[in-house]
Amino acid sequence: MSNTLYLECYSGISGDMTVAALLDLGADQQVLEKALKSLPITGFDIQISRVKKAGLDVCDFNVKLDHENHDHDMAYLQGNQHHQHGDEQGHSHNAPEPGHHHEHDRPKSHGHANRGLLEIVEIINRAQITDHAKELAVRIFSIIADAEAKAHGVIRDQVHFHEVGAVDSIVDIVAVAVCLDNLDIHKVIVPELYEGRGFVRCQHGTIPIPVPAVTHIAASHHLNLHITSTDGELITPTGAAIVAAIKTGDQLPKQFAIEKTGMGAGKRTYDRPSLLRAMLISDKTPKQDGIYKLESNIDDCGGEILGFVMDRLFEAGARDVHYMPVYMKKNRPGYQLNVICKKEDIEILEQIIFEETTTIGVRRIHMESTGLRRTIKRIPTSLGVAQVKVCELESRKRIYPEYVSVVELCEKHRMAYQDAYHIIKKECEAAEGIKDCELFKRNRFELPLSS
Repeated sequence: MSNTLYLECYSGISGDMTVAALLDLGADQQVLEKALKSLPITGFDIQISRVKKAGLDVCDFNVKLDHENHDHDMAYLQGNQHHQHGDEQGHSHNAPEPGHHHEHDRPKSHGHANRGLLEIVEIINRAQITDHAKELAVRIFSIIADAEAKAHGVIRDQVHFHEVGAVDSIVDIVAVAVCLDNLDIHKVIVPELYEGRGFVRCQHGTIPIPVPAVTHIAASHHLNLHITSTDGELITPTGAAIVAAIKTGDQLPKQFAIEKTGMGAGKRTYDRPSLLRAMLISDKTPKQDGIYKLESNIDDCGGEILGFVMDRLFEAGARDVHYMPVYMKKNRPGYQLNVICKKEDIEILEQIIFEETTTIGVRRIHMESTGLRRTIKRIPTSLGVAQVKVCELESRKRIYPEYVSVVELCEKHRMAYQDAYHIIKKECEAAEGIKDCELFKRNRFELPLSS
């Protein structure tokens, strides 16, 4: 199974949508339930079920709290009901999901009024989950805390989460971390996040969409937003923080296969179905040999130096090196040095160029290349063992004796280079079962014999 996850966020993203999509994708429900039961907090229960969204059968993950929660109350969120906290000062930094939790919703018997990030980290670390899941959950919460701190002009340590919101968010975030860990996800691709517009009601009034925490997360972590005509909040701060913490790229492969699909339901009702689709994909893009050309113009370096540089570059892994005469500024004669190499060899080859020549700059040019499949073989001949390159075309093979090997056998037998080359080539072709080139052409293309 592929370890690459693609999140399709055409209806935005939230914590519960992500958990549901990952469960539908194959995350172990029993592992998740055991993990959440180990959290040292109370006041919640979870419900995992199947629901219909736009006629589709999808997974739903619901955190049921012991107290009222307006997260999914559309009338309240859109400001259609009277609310006594309306000072229009923006949402409090005490809420992890800006504007969706109310202090008077918190039962008085629930101990502390709020929790700081350090307390939440302690709760996560005490849970019976893997170290990787703990690290991921803490990273997601830290991203939210940083965004809330920036939105309210305070330092991270002064950000506190209302207990109502903290319980809901802790469960969602830990659940996401556990599911991702259980699926053994290595790469996550999220091309863009679709967001609505307008305003959403929060603890102290109404604020614009995207809410400040989402905008700060998107800016800090380079998330691609796509604003839609939907009147409402599609991206919650928890959803944005999840993407920021797990995204490894925003470009899908040119060709890919879908190995498995999971769909998670959202709770809010908008003009589009509230769905998050998660896919495990495998890259099917044809592999091409990506190479680089290092190019530099030099007008104050002697030819003998370039000869020495060429040897050093080949020894250091260059695939090809050549230089050509050019006319430069003020009609000065010079040389253009070109080095063909692999990406991993760029740094060492550039260092050689800078050390051994007088250039002060090197241009890097990325190129795509295609080549014949080839193998290096050592084949016995009447002159001795020769090293040759065997290249495969669609219809036949070709033999190319290696220069160094030909020279070695020439010196051994005191022969001319061309004589030794043709003997080696002919005998190696026979050994590999390769027909004579001209005979091959006549048989395949029915070409007439030349007179």
